[in-house]
Amino acid sequence: MKKVVIAAVLAAIVAVLATAAWGSTTGASKVASVANADTALVKCGKTRSIGLLAPITGPAASLGLPQVHWANFYKNTYNRTHKKKIKLVPEDTMLGSANGTAEAVKGAQALGSNAAVLGVVGPAGSNEVKATTGALKGAGLGWVSGSATNTQITLDGTRTGFFFRTVPPDSSQSKSVTAYITGTLKLKRVYIIDDQEAYSTGLADEVQAQLQAKGVTVGRDGVSQQQSDFTSLINKIPRNTQLVYLPWQLPPKGKAFGQQMKSLGRAGVKLMGSDGLFDPLFSSLGNNVYDSFFPLNPADKRVAAFTKIHKSSELFGAPSYVATQVVTGAIDRACKNGTASRAEVRAQIKRTNILAATSLLGLQVKFDKHGDMVKKPFGIYHSVKGVFVRVA
Repeated sequence: MKKVVIAAVLAAIVAVLATAAWGSTTGASKVASVANADTALVKCGKTRSIGLLAPITGPAASLGLPQVHWANFYKNTYNRTHKKKIKLVPEDTMLGSANGTAEAVKGAQALGSNAAVLGVVGPAGSNEVKATTGALKGAGLGWVSGSATNTQITLDGTRTGFFFRTVPPDSSQSKSVTAYITGTLKLKRVYIIDDQEAYSTGLADEVQAQLQAKGVTVGRDGVSQQQSDFTSLINKIPRNTQLVYLPWQLPPKGKAFGQQMKSLGRAGVKLMGSDGLFDPLFSSLGNNVYDSFFPLNPADKRVAAFTKIHKSSELFGAPSYVATQVVTGAIDRACKNGTASRAEVRAQIKRTNILAATSLLGLQVKFDKHGDMVKKPFGIYHSVKGVFVRVA
């Protein structure tokens, strides 16, 4: 790293260019252009700033708040044992709201224009990852999601070297789902309903293709995240259907669908959700409910500590703890001589290597050239008395 001298006239130019590039922004720190944002050296100081994009309010808040809680849990744990502190700069993406991904883009722009922010945790949804790419990549920021699983967001080359995730892709999740439906449940008639967003349609496509390849009869439909009355959709599902697969992001919608299935006399049909529905709202529907979920080591002492603090086990946010750990470690390594650039932090994220023995996920956290973890298992869970229990 090189020493940097900032002249007053340059600071004025920075402010003007930042406004032009990112629109109106808040906060005293601004960045000027793509080049400056990527390579400008920031004095690390006593406190390092990390952006946090999550659905803090809105339809997906039941997923976003656990991510915020787990990210803060890592921050608080880290700050108790380090002289140099980390600070989270949260931006609410309101995933699933009527505004689509507009709030996520707005939050990404705010983080991009804040020169103190060296890396980002989030966002939650794969559709949000796609929507925020221009703002985050344009600002030179590396970002690590603890829940975005769409297979193509790491393989299409658009975000290579900038985007990483601490959860497996849907190419892994789909295989686990298909294997359980055909191998354990031994079902032959499945109906898939996506929620018309990137995460959901991608996973639905993969599961559908794999099930059909194994001789399963598969029906398919889609529904908007804004819809609440599923009556007409449920009536289209063939009566001999054994399982309805819902790769959805919003637990309240999953619960509403299950309740309406029961009210229409379809309580005997099994329901299976994906990681977005790993929530008490969905598991409360009864013993005919299944779900696929991220890898996690439930015996880790940090899980017990978190549960004691929050009086509940909000496991959906656990990979965001690891995402925060990844970004923090990268900033620490980049800041060794007192300054760091966003480009240097990205380079250090690539070099992450958290051993399985010390990982909250119970497996090594190391990224391949695409930004995916080198190991990618997914688990299957069954609702038992309203609580998800791992069965595969």
